[in-house]
Amino acid sequence: MKVPIPDNPLGHTLVHVLDTDRGPVLIDTGWDDPESWDTLTAGLGALGIAVADVHGVVITHHHPDHHGLSGRVREASGAWIAMHAADTEVVVRTRSAEPGTWFDYMSEKLATAGAPEEHIAPLRAARASGRLRTLPGLRAAVPDREIAPGELLPLAGRRLRAIWTPGHTPGHVCLHLEERHPANLPGNGRLFSGDHLLPGISPHIGLYEDPEDTRVTDPLGDYLDSLERIGRLDPAEVLPAHQHAFTDAPARVRELLEHHEERLSGLWELLAEPLTPWGLAERMEWNRPWEQIPYGSRNIAVSEAEAHLRRLVKQGRAEAVPGSDPVTYRAL
Repeated sequence: MKVPIPDNPLGHTLVHVLDTDRGPVLIDTGWDDPESWDTLTAGLGALGIAVADVHGVVITHHHPDHHGLSGRVREASGAWIAMHAADTEVVVRTRSAEPGTWFDYMSEKLATAGAPEEHIAPLRAARASGRLRTLPGLRAAVPDREIAPGELLPLAGRRLRAIWTPGHTPGHVCLHLEERHPANLPGNGRLFSGDHLLPGISPHIGLYEDPEDTRVTDPLGDYLDSLERIGRLDPAEVLPAHQHAFTDAPARVRELLEHHEERLSGLWELLAEPLTPWGLAERMEWNRPWEQIPYGSRNIAVSEAEAHLRRLVKQGRAEAVPGSDPVTYRAL
Protein backbone atom coordinates (compact mmCIF):
# COMPACT_ATOMS: atom_id res chain seq x y z
CA MET A 1 0.00 0.00 0.00
CA LYS A 2 1.36 3.44 -0.99
CA VAL A 3 1.02 5.48 2.22
CA PRO A 4 1.86 9.15 1.50
CA ILE A 5 4.69 11.07 3.18
CA PRO A 6 3.68 14.75 3.48
CA ASP A 7 5.96 17.28 1.74
CA ASN A 8 8.61 14.73 0.81
CA PRO A 9 10.00 13.98 -2.67
CA LEU A 10 9.92 10.23 -1.92
CA GLY A 11 6.14 10.53 -2.13
CA HIS A 12 5.09 7.50 -0.14
CA THR A 13 6.11 4.53 1.99
CA LEU A 14 5.25 1.08 0.70
CA VAL A 15 3.51 -0.70 3.58
CA HIS A 16 3.27 -4.46 3.10
CA VAL A 17 0.66 -6.79 4.59
CA LEU A 18 1.68 -10.33 5.49
CA ASP A 19 -1.11 -12.82 6.20
CA THR A 20 -0.51 -15.21 9.10
CA ASP A 21 -2.56 -17.87 10.83
CA ARG A 22 -3.12 -15.41 13.69
CA GLY A 23 -4.15 -12.49 11.48
CA PRO A 24 -2.55 -9.84 9.24
CA VAL A 25 0.85 -8.38 10.13
CA LEU A 26 2.08 -5.05 8.75
CA ILE A 27 5.65 -4.45 7.60
CA ASP A 28 6.05 -0.74 8.52
CA THR A 29 3.08 1.63 8.84
CA GLY A 30 3.82 5.04 7.29
CA TRP A 31 3.96 8.64 8.51
CA ASP A 32 1.75 9.86 11.37
CA ASP A 33 -0.53 12.13 9.37
CA PRO A 34 -4.34 12.16 8.84
CA GLU A 35 -4.07 11.57 5.08
CA SER A 36 -1.57 8.76 5.63
CA TRP A 37 -3.86 7.12 8.18
CA ASP A 38 -6.85 7.37 5.83
CA THR A 39 -4.80 5.83 3.02
CA LEU A 40 -3.59 2.99 5.24
CA THR A 41 -7.08 2.15 6.50
CA ALA A 42 -8.56 2.38 3.00
CA GLY A 43 -5.85 0.10 1.64
CA LEU A 44 -6.53 -2.46 4.33
CA GLY A 45 -10.25 -2.14 3.68
CA ALA A 46 -9.71 -2.90 -0.01
CA LEU A 47 -8.16 -6.19 1.14
CA GLY A 48 -11.13 -6.92 3.38
CA ILE A 49 -9.12 -6.12 6.52
CA ALA A 50 -10.21 -3.78 9.31
CA VAL A 51 -7.50 -2.04 11.32
CA ALA A 52 -8.87 -3.86 14.37
CA ASP A 53 -7.91 -7.15 12.67
CA VAL A 54 -4.18 -6.35 12.59
CA HIS A 55 -2.28 -8.87 14.71
CA GLY A 56 1.20 -7.32 14.70
CA VAL A 57 3.48 -4.63 13.28
CA VAL A 58 7.08 -5.33 12.26
CA ILE A 59 9.18 -2.18 11.83
CA THR A 60 12.26 -2.17 9.60
CA HIS A 61 13.62 0.95 11.34
CA HIS A 62 12.55 3.80 13.59
CA HIS A 63 12.22 6.66 11.05
CA PRO A 64 8.82 8.40 11.13
CA ASP A 65 7.85 7.43 7.57
CA HIS A 66 8.06 3.79 8.69
CA HIS A 67 7.17 3.78 12.39
CA GLY A 68 4.93 6.87 12.56
CA LEU A 69 1.51 5.19 12.53
CA SER A 70 2.49 2.15 14.60
CA GLY A 71 1.08 3.55 17.83
CA ARG A 72 -2.25 4.38 16.22
CA VAL A 73 -2.49 0.88 14.73
CA ARG A 74 -1.77 -0.62 18.16
CA GLU A 75 -4.41 1.58 19.81
CA ALA A 76 -7.02 0.48 17.26
CA SER A 77 -6.20 -3.22 17.26
CA GLY A 78 -4.13 -4.21 20.28
CA ALA A 79 -1.40 -5.35 17.87
CA TRP A 80 2.15 -5.84 19.12
CA ILE A 81 5.00 -3.74 17.66
CA ALA A 82 8.42 -5.30 17.01
CA MET A 83 11.69 -3.45 16.36
CA HIS A 84 15.43 -4.11 16.69
CA ALA A 85 16.74 -3.13 20.13
CA ALA A 86 19.17 -0.52 18.75
CA ASP A 87 16.34 1.44 17.14
CA THR A 88 14.01 0.95 20.10
CA GLU A 89 16.75 2.62 22.15
CA VAL A 90 16.57 5.62 19.80
CA VAL A 91 12.77 5.81 20.22
CA VAL A 92 13.00 5.66 24.01
CA ARG A 93 15.81 8.23 24.13
CA THR A 94 13.96 10.64 21.85
CA ARG A 95 10.74 10.39 23.86
CA SER A 96 12.47 10.88 27.22
CA ALA A 97 14.91 13.66 26.27
CA GLU A 98 14.38 17.19 27.51
CA PRO A 99 12.78 19.03 24.55
CA GLY A 100 15.74 21.35 23.91
CA THR A 101 18.34 18.58 23.88
CA TRP A 102 18.10 17.96 20.15
CA PHE A 103 18.43 21.67 19.32
CA ASP A 104 21.46 22.05 21.59
CA TYR A 105 23.05 18.91 20.16
CA MET A 106 22.49 19.94 16.55
CA SER A 107 23.76 23.47 17.15
CA GLU A 108 26.96 22.17 18.72
CA LYS A 109 27.37 19.44 16.10
CA LEU A 110 26.98 21.87 13.19
CA ALA A 111 29.40 24.35 14.76
CA THR A 112 31.97 21.57 15.18
CA ALA A 113 31.40 20.61 11.53
CA GLY A 114 32.24 24.15 10.41
CA ALA A 115 28.73 25.43 9.61
CA PRO A 116 28.46 29.23 9.38
CA GLU A 117 26.73 31.04 12.23
CA GLU A 118 23.85 32.13 9.98
CA HIS A 119 22.97 28.46 9.47
CA ILE A 120 23.07 27.65 13.19
CA ALA A 121 21.13 30.77 14.25
CA PRO A 122 17.61 29.37 13.45
CA LEU A 123 18.27 26.39 15.71
CA ARG A 124 19.34 28.66 18.55
CA ALA A 125 16.25 30.83 17.96
CA ALA A 126 13.92 27.80 18.01
CA ARG A 127 15.57 26.63 21.24
CA ALA A 128 15.06 30.05 22.83
CA SER A 129 11.45 30.35 21.64
CA GLY A 130 10.29 27.17 23.34
CA ARG A 131 8.58 25.87 20.14
CA LEU A 132 10.10 22.44 20.61
CA ARG A 133 7.32 19.89 20.23
CA THR A 134 7.06 19.94 16.46
CA LEU A 135 9.71 17.37 15.58
CA PRO A 136 8.61 13.96 14.27
CA GLY A 137 9.48 11.08 16.56
CA LEU A 138 8.86 12.86 19.87
CA ARG A 139 5.69 10.80 20.42
CA ALA A 140 6.68 7.64 18.57
CA ALA A 141 5.28 4.42 20.03
CA VAL A 142 7.64 2.35 22.18
CA PRO A 143 7.79 -1.17 20.69
CA ASP A 144 6.80 -4.06 22.96
CA ARG A 145 8.69 -6.85 21.15
CA GLU A 146 12.34 -7.13 20.13
CA ILE A 147 13.45 -8.32 16.71
CA ALA A 148 16.37 -10.71 17.26
CA PRO A 149 18.87 -10.75 14.34
CA GLY A 150 19.12 -14.09 12.59
CA GLU A 151 16.01 -15.51 14.19
CA LEU A 152 12.57 -16.28 12.79
CA LEU A 153 9.84 -13.94 13.97
CA PRO A 154 7.07 -15.79 15.83
CA LEU A 155 4.49 -15.56 13.03
CA ALA A 156 2.08 -18.47 12.87
CA GLY A 157 2.31 -20.26 9.55
CA ARG A 158 5.06 -18.08 8.03
CA ARG A 159 8.87 -18.13 7.95
CA LEU A 160 10.08 -14.54 8.27
CA ARG A 161 13.71 -14.20 9.36
CA ALA A 162 15.27 -10.97 10.59
CA ILE A 163 18.58 -9.84 9.07
CA TRP A 164 20.33 -7.01 10.90
CA THR A 165 21.45 -4.43 8.32
CA PRO A 166 22.79 -1.37 10.18
CA GLY A 167 23.85 1.72 8.28
CA HIS A 168 20.76 3.79 7.50
CA THR A 169 19.95 3.45 11.22
CA PRO A 170 21.79 1.44 13.88
CA GLY A 171 18.93 -1.05 14.18
CA HIS A 172 17.68 -1.34 10.60
CA VAL A 173 16.52 -4.84 9.69
CA CYS A 174 15.60 -6.54 6.44
CA LEU A 175 13.06 -9.36 6.66
CA HIS A 176 13.56 -12.50 4.62
CA LEU A 177 10.42 -14.46 3.77
CA GLU A 178 11.88 -17.96 3.48
CA GLU A 179 9.13 -19.36 1.28
CA ARG A 180 8.94 -20.25 -2.40
CA HIS A 181 8.14 -17.24 -4.55
CA PRO A 182 4.45 -17.38 -5.63
CA ALA A 183 5.44 -16.86 -9.27
CA ASN A 184 8.33 -19.38 -8.94
CA LEU A 185 10.95 -16.72 -9.67
CA PRO A 186 14.49 -18.09 -9.24
CA GLY A 187 16.22 -17.20 -5.99
CA ASN A 188 15.67 -17.46 -2.28
CA GLY A 189 12.23 -16.23 -1.28
CA ARG A 190 11.30 -12.57 -0.93
CA LEU A 191 13.03 -9.79 1.00
CA PHE A 192 11.31 -6.85 2.71
CA SER A 193 14.28 -4.50 2.44
CA GLY A 194 13.02 -1.33 4.15
CA ASP A 195 15.36 1.50 3.13
CA HIS A 196 18.46 -0.69 2.99
CA LEU A 197 18.16 -1.80 -0.62
CA LEU A 198 16.18 0.41 -3.01
CA PRO A 199 15.96 0.01 -6.80
CA GLY A 200 16.93 3.51 -7.93
CA ILE A 201 18.41 5.51 -5.05
CA SER A 202 20.91 5.05 -2.26
CA PRO A 203 19.58 5.59 1.28
CA HIS A 204 20.93 8.39 3.42
CA ILE A 205 23.91 7.22 5.46
CA GLY A 206 24.76 9.75 8.16
CA LEU A 207 26.11 9.59 11.68
CA TYR A 208 24.06 7.79 14.30
CA GLU A 209 22.59 10.60 16.38
CA ASP A 210 23.18 10.00 20.10
CA PRO A 211 24.25 13.07 22.10
CA GLU A 212 25.64 10.91 24.92
CA ASP A 213 27.51 8.32 22.85
CA THR A 214 31.26 8.99 22.68
CA ARG A 215 32.05 5.97 20.49
CA VAL A 216 33.42 6.65 17.01
CA THR A 217 30.94 4.75 14.87
CA ASP A 218 31.28 3.92 11.17
CA PRO A 219 27.75 3.89 9.70
CA LEU A 220 28.96 3.77 6.10
CA GLY A 221 31.18 0.80 6.87
CA ASP A 222 28.22 -0.85 8.60
CA TYR A 223 26.06 -0.22 5.54
CA LEU A 224 28.56 -1.60 3.03
CA ASP A 225 29.08 -4.74 5.12
CA SER A 226 25.30 -5.17 5.41
CA LEU A 227 24.89 -4.78 1.65
CA GLU A 228 27.28 -7.63 0.99
CA ARG A 229 25.30 -9.90 3.34
CA ILE A 230 22.10 -9.15 1.43
CA GLY A 231 23.81 -9.74 -1.91
CA ARG A 232 24.89 -13.22 -0.80
CA LEU A 233 21.30 -13.98 0.25
CA ASP A 234 20.16 -13.62 -3.40
CA PRO A 235 16.38 -13.25 -2.88
CA ALA A 236 14.07 -13.93 -5.81
CA GLU A 237 12.38 -10.55 -5.33
CA VAL A 238 13.02 -7.46 -3.22
CA LEU A 239 10.04 -5.61 -1.70
CA PRO A 240 11.45 -2.22 -0.60
CA ALA A 241 9.75 0.52 1.41
CA HIS A 242 10.05 3.08 -1.41
CA GLN A 243 9.84 3.12 -5.22
CA HIS A 244 8.92 -0.41 -6.44
CA ALA A 245 9.60 -4.13 -6.17
CA PHE A 246 12.53 -5.50 -8.18
CA THR A 247 14.65 -8.59 -8.87
CA ASP A 248 18.40 -9.33 -9.15
CA ALA A 249 19.40 -8.04 -5.74
CA PRO A 250 23.10 -9.03 -6.22
CA ALA A 251 23.37 -6.73 -9.26
CA ARG A 252 21.81 -3.83 -7.33
CA VAL A 253 24.17 -4.47 -4.43
CA ARG A 254 27.15 -4.33 -6.80
CA GLU A 255 25.90 -1.02 -8.20
CA LEU A 256 25.63 0.48 -4.72
CA LEU A 257 29.05 -0.78 -3.63
CA GLU A 258 30.59 0.72 -6.77
CA HIS A 259 28.69 3.98 -6.23
CA HIS A 260 30.01 4.41 -2.71
CA GLU A 261 33.58 3.52 -3.69
CA GLU A 262 33.45 6.10 -6.49
CA ARG A 263 32.08 8.66 -4.06
CA LEU A 264 34.73 7.93 -1.46
CA SER A 265 37.43 8.29 -4.12
CA GLY A 266 35.93 11.60 -5.27
CA LEU A 267 35.84 12.94 -1.72
CA TRP A 268 39.43 11.80 -1.15
CA GLU A 269 40.43 13.93 -4.14
CA LEU A 270 38.54 16.93 -2.72
CA LEU A 271 40.55 16.58 0.50
CA ALA A 272 43.75 17.55 -1.28
CA GLU A 273 42.70 20.89 0.27
CA PRO A 274 41.90 20.54 4.01
CA LEU A 275 38.15 20.88 4.52
CA THR A 276 35.66 20.86 7.37
CA PRO A 277 32.69 18.46 7.04
CA TRP A 278 30.55 21.48 6.08
CA GLY A 279 33.08 22.53 3.45
CA LEU A 280 33.16 19.01 2.07
CA ALA A 281 29.35 18.84 1.93
CA GLU A 282 29.29 22.12 -0.03
CA ARG A 283 31.55 20.57 -2.65
CA MET A 284 29.95 17.11 -2.84
CA GLU A 285 27.69 16.20 -5.76
CA TRP A 286 24.01 16.23 -4.80
CA ASN A 287 20.81 16.11 -6.84
CA ARG A 288 20.83 19.91 -7.03
CA PRO A 289 23.31 22.77 -6.48
CA TRP A 290 24.17 23.47 -2.81
CA GLU A 291 22.48 26.90 -2.95
CA GLN A 292 19.18 25.18 -3.82
CA ILE A 293 19.30 22.56 -1.07
CA PRO A 294 16.72 23.33 1.67
CA TYR A 295 17.82 24.13 5.20
CA GLY A 296 16.96 20.79 6.80
CA SER A 297 18.43 18.83 3.91
CA ARG A 298 21.75 20.64 4.39
CA ASN A 299 21.93 19.24 7.91
CA ILE A 300 21.39 15.75 6.48
CA ALA A 301 24.03 16.40 3.81
CA VAL A 302 26.61 17.40 6.42
CA SER A 303 25.88 14.24 8.40
CA GLU A 304 26.43 12.21 5.23
CA ALA A 305 29.72 14.01 4.59
CA GLU A 306 30.80 13.15 8.14
CA ALA A 307 29.92 9.49 7.64
CA HIS A 308 32.09 9.39 4.51
CA LEU A 309 34.92 11.14 6.35
CA ARG A 310 34.71 8.54 9.12
CA ARG A 311 35.07 5.82 6.51
CA LEU A 312 38.06 7.47 4.83
CA VAL A 313 39.79 7.92 8.19
CA LYS A 314 39.15 4.29 9.13
CA GLN A 315 40.57 3.19 5.78
CA GLY A 316 43.70 5.27 6.39
CA ARG A 317 42.95 7.52 3.42
CA ALA A 318 42.34 10.73 5.40
CA GLU A 319 43.11 12.29 8.80
CA ALA A 320 42.07 15.22 10.96
CA VAL A 321 44.48 18.16 10.77
CA PRO A 322 46.02 18.53 14.25
CA GLY A 323 45.08 21.77 16.00
CA SER A 324 42.40 22.80 13.50
CA ASP A 325 39.24 24.39 14.94
CA PRO A 326 36.72 23.63 13.58
CA VAL A 327 38.37 20.37 12.64
CA THR A 328 39.45 20.05 9.03
CA TYR A 329 40.40 16.82 7.26
CA ARG A 330 43.04 16.13 4.63
CA ALA A 331 43.81 13.23 2.31
CA LEU A 332 46.67 10.85 2.99
